[in-house]
Amino acid sequence: MGYMYVIGDCLVCHQPFMFNADHVPSFPINGIREPICSTCIVHVNEQRALRDLPQWPIHPDAYEPEETL
Repeated sequence: MGYMYVIGDCLVCHQPFMFNADHVPSFPINGIREPICSTCIVHVNEQRALRDLPQWPIHPDAYEPEETL
């Protein structure tokens, strides 16, 4: 048994970060889920709250390693 992270660039800030591919907040662009880092999703949710829009959920494991077999 092991653990794995995925490394990718944030859709918003373009900085590389590690995430759990199954749970990271993302936005589809051309049919591809683009991940959003923890700092940016907090900012996005703050902006959505100011506009009375629902916040995007953040799964507790979004930025944790994924268990593998």
